[in-house]
Amino acid sequence: MATTADIRNGLVIDFKDDLYKIVDFQHVKPGKGGAFVRAKLKNIRTGRVIDNTWNAGSTINPVRMRHKQIQYLYSTGEDYHFMDNETYEQLELPKEMIEPYLPYLLENMEMQVLVKEEDETPVDLDFPATVVLEVTEAYDAARGDTAGSVTKEVTVETGIQIQVPPFIKQGEKIRIDTATGKYMERA
Repeated sequence: MATTADIRNGLVIDFKDDLYKIVDFQHVKPGKGGAFVRAKLKNIRTGRVIDNTWNAGSTINPVRMRHKQIQYLYSTGEDYHFMDNETYEQLELPKEMIEPYLPYLLENMEMQVLVKEEDETPVDLDFPATVVLEVTEAYDAARGDTAGSVTKEVTVETGIQIQVPPFIKQGEKIRIDTATGKYMERA
């Protein structure tokens, strides 16, 4: 068992029969009364953030986690199949876990998955912050239209459409921020 003195950002704990990651915490020692710890906890399964306060010295239940390097292989309906890069075993991840990243997912793409050490259960996916995708469809921008910040819409190899500067042409590779879905630069 651990206590509130062991709390740190990124620690995964078992709290209210669910797994939560500590996003932010603060040790508070007021002038009157006992010290306490105030923390923001993110539910790993749902992504919902809650606040919680513990008295200093209270016990918490940390969960031992580790990262595994995996590679995307293929999908079958609601399941997505990945290969563990160390053992070459295949593991399936549910669609809910990777849904925010589906527009950027390509075969053979490598990423990390957070797993529980005790039973190797996948808990969370660490998708790359940026991806490089090839532009498959791009039309020429209107000539002379430089009054403001001009963009045009292009289609990338995964099928999504993104706003890019007018100089991007078909066949070029571009870097995209997976958190915002916006163009960053040529790759």
